[in-house]
Amino acid sequence: MMERCSFIKQILEGVHYLHSRKIAHFDLKPENIMLLDKNVPLPRIKLIDFGLAHKIEAGAEFKNIFGTPEFVAPEIVNYEPLGLEADMWSIGVITYILLSGASPFLGETKQDTLANISAMNYEFDEEFFCRTSELAKSFIRQLLERDKMKRLTIQDALNHPWIKSNEYKEETPITKTRERRQLKTKRLKEYTMKSHSSMPPNNTYVNFERFVQVVEDISRMEGSFTGLASAHDSLQEDIDALVSVYNHKESWYKEESEGVRHQLSQIRYEFRKVEAMKRSLQDEMKVVDVSVSDVSARYQERKRHFDALRQELSDELKWVQDVVGSCNFSTVFNNDVNEALKEMLNRSCGGDLLSGISLNLTE
Repeated sequence: MMERCSFIKQILEGVHYLHSRKIAHFDLKPENIMLLDKNVPLPRIKLIDFGLAHKIEAGAEFKNIFGTPEFVAPEIVNYEPLGLEADMWSIGVITYILLSGASPFLGETKQDTLANISAMNYEFDEEFFCRTSELAKSFIRQLLERDKMKRLTIQDALNHPWIKSNEYKEETPITKTRERRQLKTKRLKEYTMKSHSSMPPNNTYVNFERFVQVVEDISRMEGSFTGLASAHDSLQEDIDALVSVYNHKESWYKEESEGVRHQLSQIRYEFRKVEAMKRSLQDEMKVVDVSVSDVSARYQERKRHFDALRQELSDELKWVQDVVGSCNFSTVFNNDVNEALKEMLNRSCGGDLLSGISLNLTE
């Protein structure tokens, strides 16, 4: 937690430099925060990508719709006058992500994300914030404030109790020499010698034995304390080794988590792209179905027209047959007329039309 708070504090210090010069970044997000050296326990950071940065002039109204939807403030979504407060909202979103690994307003589409921002639709899910202090949640709430006048300023954020209580303090290397924990026996020995010299002569031997016993007890106690000091040193080394292993594992898990998060984002992007292609293909199939239906209708109309022409032509030919049959022409003439009619019909309508018409001009 202290490490994350230190990162937030560095971001606040960078933004403080900009805001003190009335410059708003307008595109604060994790992608625009770079580590100067990732191989140190607490690397320094720097802010990049000032393509959307703008200097806020007093009395000059500035409006625009830009930035990354996931991190923009409500005043950008609603096309309201913008100021330095928009950056503080983005810092609130970044803090939420650093503490939970989840994004507070991210929706399935860009429109869903912007709608969530306008509706202030976010919550502290217990799954992600079970170990987050109420002080940290308060810090986020005061940054994700719809009313920009009530939102924390950069100076307020730097002075927030959560930032103050978790300030990272680098320990200066101090060479410490461990002193042996020995029982201070000088005064005790002086007291024993004084007591022995003041005893009556008949008690001298007894008191001397007591003195020897006390000195032996003191020596054993000193040995015990020396052993405890040695055990303490060994235990401290084991603790330092465990802390080092823990830090290494934590760093590895963090990198793996970032990798998995990136892969999930990529899969989600590919899935959305496939869904869009699917919808586009369905629209095209609907257009094709409409075209096929139109062609079928036109075909049926042409077929009906063709059948009507066929029937009309058949009636005409029968009339011609009746006219020719009523006249007394020679057989040769009738055959010539019959062949001429068939050839004329073949040229004008094709042979298929005659298959349904019976011509008999030979009588």
